[in-house]
Amino acid sequence: MRLVNHPVLCNYYVTYRCNARCGFCDIWEKPSPYANLKLVAENLRNLKQLGVKVIDFTGGEPLLHQQIDQLCQMAKEMGFITTLTTNCLLYPKLARRLQGKVDMLHFSLDSSDPEQHNRSRGVDCFGHVMESIDLAKVLGEKPDILFTVFENNVDQIPEVYQNIVMPNNLMMILNPVFQYAQVDTGKVLSPSVLNKISSWGNKKNIYLNQGFIQLRRDGGNHTRNPICKAGSSTVVISPENKLVVPCYHLGVKEFPINNDLLDLYRSAKVQEMIALEGKLPACEGCTINCYMQPSFAVEVNKYWWKALPSTLKYIRLKRTWKKLVA
Repeated sequence: MRLVNHPVLCNYYVTYRCNARCGFCDIWEKPSPYANLKLVAENLRNLKQLGVKVIDFTGGEPLLHQQIDQLCQMAKEMGFITTLTTNCLLYPKLARRLQGKVDMLHFSLDSSDPEQHNRSRGVDCFGHVMESIDLAKVLGEKPDILFTVFENNVDQIPEVYQNIVMPNNLMMILNPVFQYAQVDTGKVLSPSVLNKISSWGNKKNIYLNQGFIQLRRDGGNHTRNPICKAGSSTVVISPENKLVVPCYHLGVKEFPINNDLLDLYRSAKVQEMIALEGKLPACEGCTINCYMQPSFAVEVNKYWWKALPSTLKYIRLKRTWKKLVA
């Protein structure tokens, strides 16, 4: 049963540029401009009319955008929930400008061992994460630790949880790695690793969408009966001011927005692409968290029920539930 018939999330790519070189990501390899402030403002107004609730300013590294604080402030003033994930290389420099403007601020951290984390990210950034945590606390911010789980770092979860998350009273988001395109993201998570991840779900200060685990156990999205609602639940906008459908990672079509996002999204050519969500050959076996998260939220099925406890836990702690139901 479909609960919501409009997009709830916008993945707004403010740039594809990045100052890290994560081996499990290829976004940073793309040449990219920066999203234009005026065009973002126009698009946000249209996104509001479409019913979008959450704006995820993403990249690349979103803090490379010199006006990222203005983008977040603008979205907040329009009543959106704002979210942003950073590798923290620039956060100490921009923390005061961002103060109070990001509802869900995520710091990427994949190990309590500096060498292991830096190797995963391709740059020396562990110390910046630790500095950012301290600075955020001083500013009254409560960032989340976004822990991307691989086969080779799952045993680091207890160390990060006990030594970093709990002493700082932060939320730890367990983000199972996903496969896409030709990017080498390491081994597919084994059943034993999925069980290890799942066992953390009920612990204090842990956010784990159990729908992610169940989907992997089920072999991912299946084109004959797709769970993915990427196109209809999520709006993807590129730094070049193009609407990307049905999702960024597949990116079958890009449509120039030309100041008419609302009409463009509702147009027959875009709706025809959205109707293919989860049904294209490349969609078979997909487990991409960015799109499964909103997909689980808009339709009642077993994944909706699996995701519900963690969702309620998180929005209660972040105090964002009022905006979601408004």
